[in-house]
This record gives sequence, structure tokens and C-alpha cells, in this order.
Amino acid sequence: MSEETAVAIYASGCFWGTEYYMKRQEGVISTTVGYTGGHVDNPTYQEVCSKTTGHYEAVKVEYDPSIVSYEELTRLFFETHDPTQANGQGPDIGPQYRSAIFVANDSEREIAEDLIGILEAKGLDIATEVKDAATFWDAEGYHQDYYDNKGGTPYCHGYRKLF
Repeated sequence: MSEETAVAIYASGCFWGTEYYMKRQEGVISTTVGYTGGHVDNPTYQEVCSKTTGHYEAVKVEYDPSIVSYEELTRLFFETHDPTQANGQGPDIGPQYRSAIFVANDSEREIAEDLIGILEAKGLDIATEVKDAATFWDAEGYHQDYYDNKGGTPYCHGYRKLF
């Protein structure tokens, strides 16, 4: 493993499912589920679910870029949720379940937008937003590593090859 790590932040519906797939990717060091993109400091799950804070359920992914690239992670993000569904994911509907990529720099923005362009060229109407990274607030402990702790597999996420 290299001494340098990087961070990516993705929102794709229920953060449990996103975390499930990201943490299984080679090169991912850690995942943290939480909230980002809203206007309330340190929100609770109940506040985010009230649909008044503007936050997305999101996953912060710490990874080793010498093993897995930002582009590879972003492809996995697209392939493990429905990026065409607006305002939700599967049965989870609401603004906290929107699909978004929170970018930290121009390079990440370019990669995200290029991948959206590839998918749109295949006829998909992509609802995923590309937004500037904002403060990320860790979710409550019982949300972390949910499927590893509780068992089972994601109910609204699944893998499908898009690229």
C-alpha cells in the first residue's frame, strides 16, 4: 500500500448499500456512512429523514490510488445503483436518497462528467448530480458497516455492468 490515500464521496440512495459495495473493492481502505450537502451542522438521521436539512445520505471512501483509481470507484458507484432514478433509489424515495458525486477538484469533476457522458451516449437519462464536496458528517454508529454487522445484502442496490 502506498503512503498516500485519497477520499471520494458518493451518494446513491441508502448509504448502507453503497457502503456494502465500496468496502469490497480492492484498494478501499475504509468507508464511513454519513450526511453531506445540507445546511444543518451535524444532523441526525431523524433530521435528515425529515427532508428539511438538504442532506444526502452518502459514503466517504478512503482508498489507495496506487491500487484503485477514482475513475474505477466512480464506475463502481454508477454500476451499483440506478443513476437514472431521480429523488430516490428503489423503494427509498426522498431528497436524502438522491444520486450525487461530491467532487474535491477539477480532475474528479472531469472524470464524473465524462462517465455521465458515456452513459448518456448509451441512451441513459442520468439523474446523478455532480456537486462540490461539502462538509461530511458521520452518521450514527449503528449505521456504520450495517450489512457486515446485521447480515444480509442491500435491498435497493445491485451490480450491473454499464461500462
